[in-house]
Amino acid sequence: MKFTFAIVAALLGQASAFSSFIGPQASVRQQGSRRSTNLKMSQAQYRDELAKTAAAIASPGKGLMAVDESTKTIGKRLEGIGVENSEENRQAYRGMLFTAPNAGDYVSGAIMYEETLFQNHADGEPFVDKLNKAGIIPGIKVDMGLQPLPGGHPVETWCTGLDGLVERAAKYYAQGARFAKWRAVLQITPDGCPTAASLQENAWGLARYAAAVQESGLVPIVEPEILMDGSHDLATTMKVQKQVLATVYKALADNDVYLPGTLLKPSMTVPGADFEGKVTPEEVAAATIATLEATVPPAVPGITFLSGGLSEEDASIYLNCMNSVERKGPWSLTFSYGRALQQSALKAWGGKADCIKAGQDAFLARAQANSEANLGKYKAGSQPGEASSLFVAGYKY
Repeated sequence: MKFTFAIVAALLGQASAFSSFIGPQASVRQQGSRRSTNLKMSQAQYRDELAKTAAAIASPGKGLMAVDESTKTIGKRLEGIGVENSEENRQAYRGMLFTAPNAGDYVSGAIMYEETLFQNHADGEPFVDKLNKAGIIPGIKVDMGLQPLPGGHPVETWCTGLDGLVERAAKYYAQGARFAKWRAVLQITPDGCPTAASLQENAWGLARYAAAVQESGLVPIVEPEILMDGSHDLATTMKVQKQVLATVYKALADNDVYLPGTLLKPSMTVPGADFEGKVTPEEVAAATIATLEATVPPAVPGITFLSGGLSEEDASIYLNCMNSVERKGPWSLTFSYGRALQQSALKAWGGKADCIKAGQDAFLARAQANSEANLGKYKAGSQPGEASSLFVAGYKY
């Protein structure tokens, strides 16, 4: 099967768009071949396991639940249902999700915050063990959050957390995590964002993260999120997203990241939240697939979309459309949803012990909907869920 990738030129070092990218990489490469050799040796120890884990996460009919909100962000969610942001309540909410009956039929992995990875269920059993018993692979958010990008546009950020990451990843692996996530954020504005500095910084950070966690045995989920903020049209998003993904895969190649042991977590290719026109699910699906086929190598086993503020129902419908049409890309197109998988469950649970089953039923309904969407079999409206947008401007967590 032949693929036409825009990234090919970049991988060969021929694309002028990446000429300015050579500078920041050169200083890293000049650190010597010994570090590179050690990285390859460490990565080689885990290659079979990395590929196996990535393939399992991307297995048919399954996707990820993202429960990696920071303490501050989950506090806002709990506040929205009148529940105090205490460790006990955070434990109760995540415990409700992790013990939903047969959740492993639809969910292959759970991305957790560090607190949750080391936390026990109220019954004393570690959450990691609960997940493993359910057939759900434990994962961990490893970035340390966003900071303003020096020299960049006021809305631009860079992601922190590379210092000590190899050692932290090894600790997470020992605790039972088998994959990781790092969220870089970019934004489209009428005055030139994302800038070249933002593209380079965020792509390079994703690549260094991916190389670091693979060295410690964790599959890296590479997440270059393009926020929905703005009034731009679908064609603009498509153009920018191609540039973003091409830059990211150039950086991954430069860092010798093992692609069969990775997953991509992109935004769907949608217009800005304030765009005044209308686009159909079929148009979103076509634009997203075209963007991915132009940039993502076939060695990547799975693409796990973030919902990015889409409603629960729209997130399922769009995913279903992508899996209902013929395409060249061989990857699994599946979900890695937070709000679009859990909003109904959070409301149904409401922080009440006697509503655990109601919360679990709501969660399982959306999990089944997205499982069916991964297979191209979801019927719109066949599962209960939120139809209203979950978009939050400048979303951070």
